[in-house]
Amino acid sequence: MKKNTKKFARQNAAPTHRPTPAHRAAPTPSLPQLVQIEKPIYGGAFLTHAEGKAVFVPLALSGEEARVRVLEAKRNYATAEIEEIVTAAPERVVPACRHFGICGGCQYQHADYATQLAYKQTILRETLERGHLSAPDEMTVLAAEPWGYRNRIRLAFDAEGHPGYRGRRSHDVVPLAECPIAAPLLVRAALASGELAHALPPHYRPSEISLFCNADETELLVGVTVAAGNKALWEEFAQSFVEKIPETKGIEFASESAPGELPRQLTHWGAGSLVYRVAPFDYRVDQGAFFQVNRWLVEQLAECVTAGQSGAVAWDLFAGVGLFARRLAEQFAHVIAVESAPAAEAALQHNLRETNAEAVSATTDKFLRGAVRNARPDLIVVDPPRTGLGAEVTTLLAHVAAPALVYVSCDPATLARDLRTLLDAGYAIESISLADLFPQTFHLETIVRLRAKASNS
Repeated sequence: MKKNTKKFARQNAAPTHRPTPAHRAAPTPSLPQLVQIEKPIYGGAFLTHAEGKAVFVPLALSGEEARVRVLEAKRNYATAEIEEIVTAAPERVVPACRHFGICGGCQYQHADYATQLAYKQTILRETLERGHLSAPDEMTVLAAEPWGYRNRIRLAFDAEGHPGYRGRRSHDVVPLAECPIAAPLLVRAALASGELAHALPPHYRPSEISLFCNADETELLVGVTVAAGNKALWEEFAQSFVEKIPETKGIEFASESAPGELPRQLTHWGAGSLVYRVAPFDYRVDQGAFFQVNRWLVEQLAECVTAGQSGAVAWDLFAGVGLFARRLAEQFAHVIAVESAPAAEAALQHNLRETNAEAVSATTDKFLRGAVRNARPDLIVVDPPRTGLGAEVTTLLAHVAAPALVYVSCDPATLARDLRTLLDAGYAIESISLADLFPQTFHLETIVRLRAKASNS
């Protein structure tokens, strides 16, 4: 690929005219430096070194020679932006989305998909090694179509009512014209919401919208966050929205809330849930409940977690709406599914009805503190949030000492931390699978199967 500074700046860099947010001082750029890009790091940037200091460079690729300008220098590292690609990697491709580089949603669209998968395997292995863990020589990779996979998106509105994602280098809203990683229904719904929001008086315009559809795009749930309004106004908004997007099953209007607080529902139109098919089961998913985001891979993920598992008792902790628990109910005599999120509890009970599984409303730590005195299960499945299990939960799991444990993780750093504790407590890694639930981004999902050493014989 021939070098073309203007082309690179146009396709891959944030616009220079975008204002710096008031809460952050403008960086003082350095003079450009010629560097060799070394490798990807978790978070989407790439590593190089300059003047003995680690430098993190977004939108680069391993092996490239680039001229970069340091924007922010810390004591032990610096962040930089590319001014020019001097020697491009053969894996570099033209991004599929016009917003790439400006929008903060994707980090890898400039790399071909095979390279993205290789980067994620490298990052996962290196993260585990830094935690003094050894990954198996062979790692299963679950991957599917890398476009149009997202079944859920959340957008903010700018001052004029245009929906979009937050920018890569600021909190500014980048108005949405397309989103190739999202299901087409979600993009149509987002653009329709913008038309309706733009027509509202400024003080009634929404601040956020969340959109969630099932795998075949036949049903859609919408959540709208507003600062003010009245029931009649939002009912009119809902009716107009449904006329534009007839797949809509329900729309919830909620008030803006402070950080850490749950939003308060103001009014609701239509149904509060949709039906999501993950063969061989239909799942009820309620408004605001967690569900795996990749509509092409969710079935493979569920199969990877539950395949070959059987016995008397299984626990599914952080169960959500029961994606794993419902499958485990076919393989175990009794299943306990533990979930504390109010948005998921009713759907979990519904999805487990008429099975040998029961739903327990509790946080995982509270459940384990009470259950640690009971007979241990044959299998425990954990699927925690990005913060991982933490010290107390891993210690409690070690005390339970179930013969088999499956850890589903969305953050390799917290996974490595928790695995270190579990291995020190007597578990051994049987297998590790990388599920690429988030193509074009740095995010990755990991499924680790562990077995208590005492049960290996």
